[in-house]
Order: sequence, then C-alpha cells, then structure tokens
Amino acid sequence: MSSVARGPLWRAFGAAVLVAASLASSVAHAQAKPPTPPPPRAQPPPSQTLTNLPQYVQRLREDERRLAQEREARFRADLQKAERQAQEAVARRNAAEQRSSQLDKQWMANEARIAQLGAQLKDHEGYLGELFGVTRQVAGDAANTLQQSMLTVQYGTPAEGEDRAEFLRRLAGARALPSITELERLWYELLREMTDGGKVIKFKASVLERDNKTKVDMKVVRVGPFTAVSDGQYLAYLSSQKSLAQLNGELLGRFRSIARALENAPDTGYARAVVDPASGALLGLYVERPGLLRRVREGEVVGYVIIAVGVIGVLLALYQAFFLVVTRMTVSAQLRDLRNPKQNNPLGRVLLAFRGEGKKVQNPELAELRISEAVLREVPKLERFQSFLRLAVAAGPLLGLIGTVIGMIITFRAIVASGTSDPKIMARGIGQAMIATVLGLGIAIPLLFITAGLAALSRAVTQILDEQSHSMLAESTGERKQA
Repeated sequence: MSSVARGPLWRAFGAAVLVAASLASSVAHAQAKPPTPPPPRAQPPPSQTLTNLPQYVQRLREDERRLAQEREARFRADLQKAERQAQEAVARRNAAEQRSSQLDKQWMANEARIAQLGAQLKDHEGYLGELFGVTRQVAGDAANTLQQSMLTVQYGTPAEGEDRAEFLRRLAGARALPSITELERLWYELLREMTDGGKVIKFKASVLERDNKTKVDMKVVRVGPFTAVSDGQYLAYLSSQKSLAQLNGELLGRFRSIARALENAPDTGYARAVVDPASGALLGLYVERPGLLRRVREGEVVGYVIIAVGVIGVLLALYQAFFLVVTRMTVSAQLRDLRNPKQNNPLGRVLLAFRGEGKKVQNPELAELRISEAVLREVPKLERFQSFLRLAVAAGPLLGLIGTVIGMIITFRAIVASGTSDPKIMARGIGQAMIATVLGLGIAIPLLFITAGLAALSRAVTQILDEQSHSMLAESTGERKQA
C-alpha cells in the first residue's frame, strides 16, 4: 500500500516538475516574442486529481510537444524568411555591384570617347582659334565705330533682337566660337556700313530740338556718315542717345544756303555740301566759338590795356600816314617849280631858308648851316609818332606775356582748389592766357608793318630834302668859283 501510494506521488512530483519547466519555457518565449496564446489546458476534476494525474501529465506533454513543434515551425518560417531577405539583399548588392561595374566601364569609355573627340575637334578646328580672336577684335573695334556712326539713326533699333552695336559687343565678349549666322551678320553689318557710308540718303528721323527735351519728326538728308541737314539747319549726332540734334547756334548764311540747295537737289548729278568728319562735332564747335567781344572780355584788364595801346597806335599811325602822303604830294609839286618856293611844304621852307628872304647867301658855311637847320627842323615832323609806334610794337608781346602769366596763375590756383586737372576748371585761366598772347601779337604785328611803312614815307621825303639841299649847295659853290 505504501509502495503503491509512493509510486503515484513520485509520478505527481515528476509531472509537477515537468509542468514548472514547461511554464518557465513558455514565459521565456513570451518575453522574447509574444506567441499566439495557447489553447486553454483542461483542468482535472477535483475528485479525480490523483487518479487522472498520469493522463493529465500525458496531455500536458502532448500540449508541450505541440507547442514546441509550433514554435519550431514558426522559428523555421522566420529563419527561412530571414534567409530569403538575406538572399534578396545579396542579389541586390550583386546587381548594384554589377551596375556600378557597368557604369565604371561606361564612364571610362565616355572619357576615352571625349578625349578622342577632343583630339578630333582640335584637328578639325585648324585656324578657327585664330579666326575667333580676330573676330572678337574686329567686333570690338566695329562696335565702337558703329556706335559713333550717324547711320545708326537711319537703321534704328530692330523690332526683334538686338541692334548692331549691342550684337557686336556681345560677339566681342563671347567665350565660345561664333556661329555661322553670327559671322554672316558681322560681315553684313560691316559691308552695309561701308556701302551706305558712300551714299547721300533722304529719310525721316526724330530730331532733338535745341531745348534737348522734345523730338520732332523731320526729313533729313544724310551725306555719308559725316553731315546731316534738315530745313536748312545742320544736325549733330548724339551717340549716347542714338539721335540727331539741332546745333545750338546759327551758322553763316552761305552754309545754310548750301544746306537748302542740297535738300532741293535732284537725285542725280552733283551738289555742293559741307562735310563734317566728326559727325557734326566740328560744326558745333564752329557755332559755339566766341565772338570778338567775348574774346576781349576773356582777356580781362590786360586785354583792355593791350587793345588801348593798339588803338592809340593805329590812330596815330593813320594821322601820320595821312600827313606824310599830303607832304609827299606837296613836295612833288614843289619839285616841279623850284623857282617859286612855298611855305606849305618842307622843300619850299628849306628853299626859303637857303635864300634868306630872297637874297643868296655868299658865305658857303652859313648857307650849309641854314640848310641843315631847315632840314633838321622838318625831320621831327616827318618822323613824328614813330618812336611811340616802335614802343607799342615792343610792348604788345610783353603785355601779352603778362596776361599769359596771369592766366597760368589762375589755372594753377584752380587746380590747387579743386585737386583735379579737369579741363573745364582750367579753361578760364588758359583762355585768358591765350587771349592775352593773341591780343599782344595782334597789335604788335600790324603796328610793325605800319611803322615800317611810315619810316619809308618819311625817309623818302627826307631823301628829297637832302638831295635838294646838296644840289643847292653845289650850285652856290659853283657860282662863287665862276665869279
């Protein structure tokens, strides 16, 4: 009985141990990954606990075995899935490596092809590099020339695209070889400028009026790239605005008549025209040149002094020239009638002094002294004002030099005050210096010729007096020897 009872107890104890191990394994597996909840175990009835314990343990073993099989199946499924994912990753890696290898081979092939094409391009390029440099240089030079050309007004700005100056500047600054179209347009623009530059064209254009604000549509006659006229007025080309503008001033009447004749000239034949190589700039300077009074005012005080000296010298010279001409005429008349001397001319007065109130002087020394005295009395009148004129001739350039020095002092002060050498700032001082020099030379050179002419006239009259006095002395000496 005890042995029988002891046997079931050991079996119960073993079953309990198995149940505890199974429960521990289930808990560990539940902590690793939540499994599917197992079906509920059958609970033994309370009245048959020891009797049905083996069957109960057997069922537990079967449940554990079934659970273990399920876990093993699940583990195997997970393992197979992981293996499949690993195989797919390895396949993708192998495909990527193969793709990378193919791309490397393609890149190397492309590099080799590029090098081959580069060498082929250089072989085929030939002198295109030199042509490119020449094209850029020509385009740059032509852009500046065409920008300053009056023909730009006639062509205007195209409705689409860029005008010729902008196109040439872009071509001059390009980094790539020009296309055939660009080369053709470069050739066309140069050829059009050359051919139209030798023509006289009538066209309509917007002309900027003298107020530099409003534009008026006018009929314009263009003489090459040089001169443009409209309604008898000459026009200047403003490259900054790409427009024609009226000159600020009036030209001489003959210039305007030439312009009107050119506008009304027929399409064939020849006509006179005024050509300005600077596209109206020279005509603008001609219009804006200062007048005589303005030039005198620019000379300031020194200029007025020089002009005063010159005017006084000219007036005195005119008076003396009139006196010498009249004296020469009266002396010539007296030469034709020496027997009847008159007081209205130097020769007559010398003859009267020699004869001494109608009586001939017997003493030759006294006669010579009287003649010399009479001639010396006439010489100051004949050479009157010549000393002042020679002084004016010498003083004119010196006064001009003083004005030049004053003008340069003004120029240097302007430079020091402004700190720059702007021509507009220096213009006043330089203008004063130049005007003073011109005025000084302007009075000195004419007075020099006038002085020389007066000296010649006075020497002619003095020569006649000397000749006649010596003749009278010779006659008187011969008469005394005969007596």
